Amino acid sequence: MNGIYLDNMATTPCRPEVFDAMLPWFMEHFGNPLSLHRLGQEALAAVENARSQVAALVNAAADEIVFTGTGTESCNFAVKGIARAYAKKGRHMVISAIEHHAVFNPVKYLEKNGCEVTEVPVDPSGMVDPDDVAEAIRPDTVLVSVMLANNEIGTIQPLAEIGAITGQRGVLLHADGCAAVGNIPVNVAALGVDALSLSGHKFHGPKGAGALFLKKGTRITPLIHGGVQEYGRRAGADNVPAIVGLGKAAELAAAGMSERVSRITDLRDRLVRGILDNIDEVCYNGHPDARLPGHVNVAVNYVEGEALLLLLMHEGIMASSGSTCTSKALKASHVLTAIGLPEQACQGSLQLTLGDGNTDADIDRVIEALPRVVSRLRAMSPLYRKSAAKA
Repeated sequence: MNGIYLDNMATTPCRPEVFDAMLPWFMEHFGNPLSLHRLGQEALAAVENARSQVAALVNAAADEIVFTGTGTESCNFAVKGIARAYAKKGRHMVISAIEHHAVFNPVKYLEKNGCEVTEVPVDPSGMVDPDDVAEAIRPDTVLVSVMLANNEIGTIQPLAEIGAITGQRGVLLHADGCAAVGNIPVNVAALGVDALSLSGHKFHGPKGAGALFLKKGTRITPLIHGGVQEYGRRAGADNVPAIVGLGKAAELAAAGMSERVSRITDLRDRLVRGILDNIDEVCYNGHPDARLPGHVNVAVNYVEGEALLLLLMHEGIMASSGSTCTSKALKASHVLTAIGLPEQACQGSLQLTLGDGNTDADIDRVIEALPRVVSRLRAMSPLYRKSAAKA
């Protein structure tokens, strides 16, 4: 690949081993897992092997994994499916102010259809206070949904503490784990979650492959009705190649987790130091320590984010200004406003997310190019010149 790719929260390249594992299931082994003949039973065995691989990645039982098409579907399935299944108990839900739109929008949909929603705030580092969650829970609360790690600012939530609270109060807990699973160790039992969403393309698996961990005994109403696939919870013919690829990606992620986390964290920290040491008027967003290994989000004052991305692209550096699900919305990120950034600072946000393929040379290149690009843009900003004159 030409250029430096620093947009790994948007998607990651499929690993060669994953691609190779998928190939036979397109043509040579094309059977439907529901068929009783040899080709069908081969496909069924492959799906169940992948289910075990994904379960091992998050320390779950194989029959607690339900395959879906995407992480977004998994989040919708959890939020809508649990709300409907437990509607007789209550119609109140609790979410954090920085949830991904895959949770935020389904919850808002439910709110328009009779549910009540309480949104708990975050502190300036993007952290949810478990006490705020405890205070928000009511007798009719059926679900709390707090993402494990934020995709825009990288902050990792104190989910185990929140899980202890929901467990004591008899309330179900869902976590959007799409940004976290495959990138940091995840143990659903230790976190105390009842449901957790994940997405394969976030850790070098194929697009179009997601899963939902659903703790044994947790009721859920299907979003898609039809056949008996996925224990009757998600109808439709299994996408065997994608499921096999997801399983292989999960196996590879689990095998190299500690070494990868350590290496990428070192690269991230060096990149952050290089940015903060060489560019003034920059805010480093997210928690300084409890954050994803490869995640850097900065607000560069007196610079417009889209112009910054375009000039970086001319330098061969591919980055992002935030979530790809909101990048065309032309409004400030709800995550950045939730942590207290003024709208002007939000418009200058830059997200650099590192992955397996990044090197020390990539970091050197960004540290060399970014200050030059920022200086070029600020030279055209009357606001920056006015600020510099006052200083």
